[in-house]
Amino acid sequence: MKNKKERLQLILSLVKKNSIGSQHELAQLLKENGCDVTQATLSRDLKSMKITKVATNDGGYMYIIPDNNRLQDSMLMSGRHSMTAHQQVGFISIKISGNIVVIKTRNGYAAGLAYDIDMSHSDEVLGTIAGADTVFAIMREGLSHEEALKFFARFIPIDQTHL
Repeated sequence: MKNKKERLQLILSLVKKNSIGSQHELAQLLKENGCDVTQATLSRDLKSMKITKVATNDGGYMYIIPDNNRLQDSMLMSGRHSMTAHQQVGFISIKISGNIVVIKTRNGYAAGLAYDIDMSHSDEVLGTIAGADTVFAIMREGLSHEEALKFFARFIPIDQTHL
């Protein structure tokens, strides 16, 4: 591997495409792709990209790239357009009942999405609760469903197929 940028791009690609449960497993995949790194370097890389490990339904773990990680765009995607909400991986559906919004995601993606929503410090959302594949968001009283969907469109790809 020629440089750090290429290594980080490879890590990002591997984490997106594989269910990786340990640094050792990730290091092996990197080595198979021509990038031999130490555990310390890999640990620093994961931390710098804010890649986190979450529990899976089968009792194991997997690395995910939280949706709030815009650092990856500036570090890794030079020359490309930044990732928009419509390109994010992991979103399945959104449903609204009163002032409660239920967002379904792929396993392991809900915590990152809930974090993004909470860190927006929006007046529209009172708070979130995340599981492995579901986010519950409590909206302020009086917010219309259309206003809620407009707010969530900042974080997830909302179109009629997901409603």
